[in-house]
Amino acid sequence: MPKPDPVRSQKLSRVGPRQYSDGRPQKNLRFVPRHEDEVELEVDDPLFVELQAEDFWFEGLNMRTGARGVFPAYYAMEVTRDSDCYKVKSGEWMDRYRLKFLGSVQVPYHKGNDVLCAAMQKIATNRRMTVKYNPPSSCVLEISVKGVKLSVQEDYYSCDRSNECNHFFQLKNVSFCGYHPKNSKYFGFITKHPADQRFACHVFVSENSTKPIAESVGKAFQLYYKEFVEFSCPTEDIYLE
Repeated sequence: MPKPDPVRSQKLSRVGPRQYSDGRPQKNLRFVPRHEDEVELEVDDPLFVELQAEDFWFEGLNMRTGARGVFPAYYAMEVTRDSDCYKVKSGEWMDRYRLKFLGSVQVPYHKGNDVLCAAMQKIATNRRMTVKYNPPSSCVLEISVKGVKLSVQEDYYSCDRSNECNHFFQLKNVSFCGYHPKNSKYFGFITKHPADQRFACHVFVSENSTKPIAESVGKAFQLYYKEFVEFSCPTEDIYLE
């Protein structure tokens, strides 16, 4: 008997807590891929489900990491409009973080923890050789549904805003972000050049864990998809593959 075709569906979900059949909550576990077509999931990752297969597997996008692939259906919980996440209007929401900007470097691919870690290693190595006479610049990272704004203060002791250098990356051009798996004080995100097929990784360091920053970028994508993409333009417009 032929296998039925998967149902095409476009909806927002998140990785939620699992339950036993009697309703008792299970321990929150992340999904670790075993095959190349599977995507890794952490608890509370925002997901964009595209296909629902009859074998209880979904296909979609992990909006925190930018990775696409398949995953078991029971890891996904549908996000509804009355969720607490959407009680704040996306146009008014913004998170702001103070960090040290280590630098940017061109990378060969638009996503992947290995790409991110390699960029962090390269920039950190270069920084160690110049840190005495060229210390990292203080910066402010503003994350919203519009994109990511980077404001770098070239002179830490200066109050003159003319010394501040601003960069803005539209959210659709942010293809991957994350913190270093062995040291969460390091954070980076990868952007696509708006005109050319080139990618760059921007690396930061903080006194504390940067996991909340990665979660903030995931929330920005969640709001962006919900407000703009799902209702007004094709999903394919913002996929970078």
